[in-house]
Amino acid sequence: MVSHVPAPRRVVVVGAGVVGLSTAWFLQERGVEVVVLDRSGVAAGASWGNAGWLTPSLATPLGEPSVLVSALRSLGDPNAALHIPLRPDPAVLAFLARFAARCTPRAWRRSMAALVPVNRLALQTFDELTTGGVRASTHSGPILVGFADPAHSAALRHELEQVSRAGLDVRWQPANPAIPQLSDQIVEVLELDGQRYLEPGPFVQALAESVRERGGRIVAGARVRAMRHGPGGIAVETYTGPPELGDAVVVATGSWLPELARKLGVRTQVQAGRGYSFSVPTDEPAETPVYFPAAKVACTPYQGRLRIAGTMEFRGPDDPLQPGRVDAIVRSVKPLLSGVDWSGAQDIWVGPRPMTPDGLPLLGATRAPGIFVAGGHGMWGVTLGPISGKLLAERIVTGTTAPELRPFDPLR
Repeated sequence: MVSHVPAPRRVVVVGAGVVGLSTAWFLQERGVEVVVLDRSGVAAGASWGNAGWLTPSLATPLGEPSVLVSALRSLGDPNAALHIPLRPDPAVLAFLARFAARCTPRAWRRSMAALVPVNRLALQTFDELTTGGVRASTHSGPILVGFADPAHSAALRHELEQVSRAGLDVRWQPANPAIPQLSDQIVEVLELDGQRYLEPGPFVQALAESVRERGGRIVAGARVRAMRHGPGGIAVETYTGPPELGDAVVVATGSWLPELARKLGVRTQVQAGRGYSFSVPTDEPAETPVYFPAAKVACTPYQGRLRIAGTMEFRGPDDPLQPGRVDAIVRSVKPLLSGVDWSGAQDIWVGPRPMTPDGLPLLGATRAPGIFVAGGHGMWGVTLGPISGKLLAERIVTGTTAPELRPFDPLR
């Protein structure tokens, strides 16, 4: 699909998370001037305290029959990885109804087929950033997966086989359970090869600095209230300062996407699925990321400590942090880890992952000329943020929609 609109000279990007900044960076690669606006600041949404995993093999749609069963079992369970408030608001209920309708094997396979092409390109796009001036690094895996019950191992193997059948190269092998941070309750470990991880906050800050060094401006505390077409382009109006004028606009505001995108013809619901994390000291240095599928908890080496991330909480993106969710993560994973000082927990964080009912991001043009959206990546915003930004920048500048981008049409 090709659009014959002239290439923009200046683009306003709304949102300074990994998706918005990646889009800005790749627009600059094509000679476009950029200004980035954010309601808070760089990496202020879901980009800061997540697990930092770059795991194309695990970047799968959330919706499948087993998730629906787990969701029903979790109702009323304060320790469950999936948490729905006892009195959810109507928007959450509407999202869950749409999500449940897509928890079928056929829907999962369709969404997985759409993700495979971008998953294949994800890691090499990080290399483009780091060789192109982003002064941050990614760390090669493997990712270890620990099980206290062999039945859970069989479930993950089945999922990885499904991913492999969808066309993605997935490599795993048994590993030695005798790893310092794993308790004696772990009876089986798999090693998932070909993955990476990073420290998400510092990486996104480095990406922002690279955008600035190339001449881009980043404006914090600039919440957008409207976008208006005029003779000089599109005026992006904020609550705090003068309008920013651009030939095109990208809305990449994460879980706040509907505030602006709904008026642009984007009907797919985006709901915050909030994740929590914190870091703890360990007796011995943590050297390898570990995933516990039964608890839905990911552990990542982080600045000499161990970052522990998990849970899926359906609340509003601006709702306050719920300490009970942190306690639930500790209760679920404490028996599985050894040599951890739980009393030393710090860096407690909550971030709103932008979830869509079909598990696919929203990337492309809206009904408003010159205005694009980039969001809805769910748990895979870090993994897929750079490749999303690269493909969308190509679409904005050349008018050509790459085949990899077509399944993510925001007007679907």
